[in-house]
Amino acid sequence: MLRREKSAGGKVKVTFSMPALEGVTTLYLVGSFNDWSNTATPLVRGADGGWSVALTLEAGWAYQYRFRDQEGGWHNDWAADSYVPNEFNSENSVVDLTESGAGPAAPRPLDNAASPAEGPAAPPAGKKPGRTPTAKPSAKPAAPRGKKKS
Repeated sequence: MLRREKSAGGKVKVTFSMPALEGVTTLYLVGSFNDWSNTATPLVRGADGGWSVALTLEAGWAYQYRFRDQEGGWHNDWAADSYVPNEFNSENSVVDLTESGAGPAAPRPLDNAASPAEGPAAPPAGKKPGRTPTAKPSAKPAAPRGKKKS
């Protein structure tokens, strides 16, 4: 789940939330905003077992992200603004902070850099995201595979 609050200086505070996940003891937010780092953005576990973290991001961009657990399993945010296919035959979640909110802005250069150790990669520039209402999260998605793009 996503919650947005406008901040000063063209920034938006975004709270990323994930419900409790069976067997998950540690959860990280991995995305274009943190160079797809596996460990830079840990989520905090709430009393109800759910997870959340707040980041202040630059407005005017759409950011791709996923959640990664302690075992390396990937989890999508099934309440994201949209989804885009990645090179690992799965999808990245998208938080859209553009004015229209209708789709992602042009990806930043970091959006196209990722490795299996750092997270799923973004699609090439110019691809439009598509929502896939029939997609359901699995208990433990397979870790993405591939080489880091430079």
